Amino acid sequence: MLKKLVDLLYRTTAQEDPARQVRRAACVLLLEVAHADNLLMENELAEVNRSLMGRFGLNAQEALDLVKESEAVRAASHDLWQFARIINESLSVAEKTGLLEDLWRVVYADGHLQKHEDHLVHKLMDLLRLNHQQFIAAKLKVLDASKSA
Repeated sequence: MLKKLVDLLYRTTAQEDPARQVRRAACVLLLEVAHADNLLMENELAEVNRSLMGRFGLNAQEALDLVKESEAVRAASHDLWQFARIINESLSVAEKTGLLEDLWRVVYADGHLQKHEDHLVHKLMDLLRLNHQQFIAAKLKVLDASKSA
């Protein structure tokens, strides 16, 4: 059954709107970070939804639907490269840096950084072909914004 779902999703991906593929890929990465500590907290999920609505102009229901679909894709996937590849082929460096900021917002949604979360965002930085300076700038931007909020 799971194989049928994966086959359906990958077959659909080849035929569907590229913008939808990018939204799903970004959502999978956001969810991966939210699940990094094996606990999907409500504030992390809320941050994922905020990110999707802000970055892609989705309404609340569209964001929820995308999260549900992306959770199934994420659960069936074996690596993150396939999602990073879609993003790398579709987004500019500035857009990928914005996504990196969103990833940090999800990490800090619970108020603190754990080692495995930091490691995962480092890995995503590499997969998204961003450098350490962009990584640190995105992290500091999110931290600074959270202090002033």
